[in-house]
Amino acid sequence: MSETVTEQLKSAEPVPAATEAATVLFVDDEANILNSLKRLFRPLGYRILTAESGADGLQAFEQNRIDLVISDMRMPEMNGAQFLEQVRAKWPDAVRILLTGYADVTSTIAAINKGEIYRYISKPWDDNDILLTVKHALERKNLEREKERLEALTLKQNEDLKDLNANLEAKVRERTEEVRQTMGFLEVAHKQLKGSFLTSLKVFSNLMELREGAMAGHSRRVADYARRLAQRLGLPENDVQDVTYAGLLHDIGKIGLSDRLLNKPFSALTTEERAEVVKHPVTGQAALMALENMQSAAKLIRSHHERFDGLGFPDALVGIAIPRGARILTVANDYDALQIGSFMSKSLTPVEAREFLIEGKGTRYDPKVVDVFIEMLGGVGVSAEANPEVYVPSSKLQSGMVLARDLVSAEGLLLLSKEYVLDGPLIEQIRSFEQTENRPLEIYVRAGKE
Repeated sequence: MSETVTEQLKSAEPVPAATEAATVLFVDDEANILNSLKRLFRPLGYRILTAESGADGLQAFEQNRIDLVISDMRMPEMNGAQFLEQVRAKWPDAVRILLTGYADVTSTIAAINKGEIYRYISKPWDDNDILLTVKHALERKNLEREKERLEALTLKQNEDLKDLNANLEAKVRERTEEVRQTMGFLEVAHKQLKGSFLTSLKVFSNLMELREGAMAGHSRRVADYARRLAQRLGLPENDVQDVTYAGLLHDIGKIGLSDRLLNKPFSALTTEERAEVVKHPVTGQAALMALENMQSAAKLIRSHHERFDGLGFPDALVGIAIPRGARILTVANDYDALQIGSFMSKSLTPVEAREFLIEGKGTRYDPKVVDVFIEMLGGVGVSAEANPEVYVPSSKLQSGMVLARDLVSAEGLLLLSKEYVLDGPLIEQIRSFEQTENRPLEIYVRAGKE
């Protein structure tokens, strides 16, 4: 057995990394044989164990994970064939190699049949042959292990894929339902946010009107007229919203005017006074431009005093150059202003106010907007709008009733917004407020809810 051959094999054909940590067991009752094998294989980096009998070899298997075993055939008490047969039964993955002499042919055949050995090597062995035999055996074992690992992985992936395919439709339905619910929650939250914002605008509008006396409620009525008119004209929802916001705040630019100017009809203003008042649309736009979601409404506020014939202010726009929302706002604003006396020196009846609008078609107002507005109100000769609402005293209020108008105090303070659904505690608060003020509130609810 030549050490030189071992070194040549080590340098010429290095053992793959996969076999470097392999554990090899040598079993022989002759110590010099075991020492020779250890000297031969130690340079190749294997973990080497030895046993001097078959019994010791079985004990080594009990205590270690052994990849390959080389056993001598001739041993007392338990020969190599018997030993390898037990190894095959308990540790079938271990590669089994038999060392045998030429006189042991019969025993070798028995070992091949019973122990299912990988190879048998005759004594005296050739160093190069035994080294290559072990190397190839361990490489084959590693390939088999990798094959088993890949087969197990493939089986698991196939099972996962099968399960995924079987449950894909259910998972898609589940995810779709989750998305639908999430979108539903977002929609509800968005509606609540819009409702809260609109209520805030109404409160702010109401606070502006507290100092205007007869003007109380004017902005809310204008916003309601403008909203309904915009819907009838087929404006997109976002444009209807902008018109409503602009209606509530169209007079915000007047907040800095004196009480004397606020209480004086526009037709009765002097030239100097008019020059001051006509600035309020631009002032109103400037006051709101910092609010991102109010910029479109602010542009409508700037143009709500433009005339269809170009004689309005502040920009003298003509015809369809005036934003459509502003043309709607102009009609709604003037209709209410004519009735409360802020437009002319006298207050007009609803019928007279409608006749005034019709006379202004093509000059003051967009003809189509006027026509749709008059139709919305029920025609020229109708003295009151056919609103599906009914007056109800607080003593007869019931849970579930829906407000048909904004609920305001005698001073014009907004208490509850239109479309508010009443409940028991809220009804008690309304009655308590009436007792405190010692006067009844004008409460209108949707017809059919009384």
